[in-house]
Amino acid sequence: MIFARVAGTGSYLPGAPVTNDDLVARGIDTSDEWISTRTGIRERRLAADHETTAHLGTLAAEAALADAGLDPEQIGLVILCSITPDAPFPATACVVQAAIGATKAGAFDLSAGCSGFSYGLAVGAQFVETGMYDYVLVIGAEKISR
Repeated sequence: MIFARVAGTGSYLPGAPVTNDDLVARGIDTSDEWISTRTGIRERRLAADHETTAHLGTLAAEAALADAGLDPEQIGLVILCSITPDAPFPATACVVQAAIGATKAGAFDLSAGCSGFSYGLAVGAQFVETGMYDYVLVIGAEKISR
């Protein structure tokens, strides 16, 4: 039996952090305590105008490939999990697939908020465990705020 495993991880964070206290300083009627106790969020990142979801996903994917010691040509499938795709067509996963040079890979977007990356891992694992692909690249990327 084939078992899927995580071979490498990577991440990318855009811009400088914006803390809950920064929001209060901007005049928003809230507090760090109110936000953090209800959401667990203490800071968020604002993407620059030139940073697309594909851009964020590409940088994270490149880091994950380096961590795993894999060449992009070894990837059989790219799954990009996001509720903020760059466009409905082409899929943002296809843009990342081309940007990283995974020319032999299929690619699709998986649209699911919050738990999207967990769904992506489950879907990707099934492709590996059935023998369809040796390597599946699963990316979670969101560009919710600029």
